[in-house]
Amino acid sequence: MSSHDFVIEGIVQPDGTLVLDAPAKLPAGRVRLIVLPLPDVPPGDSFWDMMQSIWADQEARGFVPRSAEQVEAERRDMREGWEERLQAIERLQAESRRLREGRP
Repeated sequence: MSSHDFVIEGIVQPDGTLVLDAPAKLPAGRVRLIVLPLPDVPPGDSFWDMMQSIWADQEARGFVPRSAEQVEAERRDMREGWEERLQAIERLQAESRRLREGRP
């Protein structure tokens, strides 16, 4: 997949039309659509039942998941914070080295 590709799921209706789970965040224009059927989850699957219970509880509480943009902003902030910490560590190591060598 290229950086311009993205995956979005949906449902094929009995009449063959496709209903997407979310809007396609792409500029208007022609696209190529590759449809892959998803496997059915067997009834009574304990993991799937647990996940559906969690999602139902979240929805009942009014939980709104973070957007992809919010997640990426948090990751960017975290990376920048770590970069600042690493630079502070390097400065401290250089100062310690200088003092051990008896240089002012």
